[in-house]
Amino acid sequence: MKITLTAIAPRRSRTKSDPTDRLLADYVERSARYVSCDSQLFESEAVFLDSLDRQPGRTPAHVVLLDSRGQLLSSEEFAQQLGRLRDGGTQRLVLAIGPADGWSADARQRANLLFSLGRITLPHQLARVVLAEQVYRALTILAGHPYHSGH
Repeated sequence: MKITLTAIAPRRSRTKSDPTDRLLADYVERSARYVSCDSQLFESEAVFLDSLDRQPGRTPAHVVLLDSRGQLLSSEEFAQQLGRLRDGGTQRLVLAIGPADGWSADARQRANLLFSLGRITLPHQLARVVLAEQVYRALTILAGHPYHSGH
């Protein structure tokens, strides 16, 4: 399975935030020890949705959109979801942080899952790091690694 962490970030709103960029890269690199993993930014929701249609593979990507109305999952429940997808033969998993105004109804309909990091609002850069850390945590839970000690 290949995991891609994506976010919608128009060029005009992108800032160089070295600390969060380094943290994101670190968690993506750590996750890549378990599965293929990368990170991408998209100019707009339309460009992101178009990219989903053009991705290679025998099956469409499994799309998880981060949305404030999405499911709240514990780290263990998130790991179980990832494990089911991995063990079920999912080739590509795309986890996407939406535009500042939220996902359109069309995008939400295309999602396989709406997932929420919680009821708080996070800046995109920080949300990307939190998502990347949770992916790494889920992978370590599945591998029985001591990184996640259950609390």
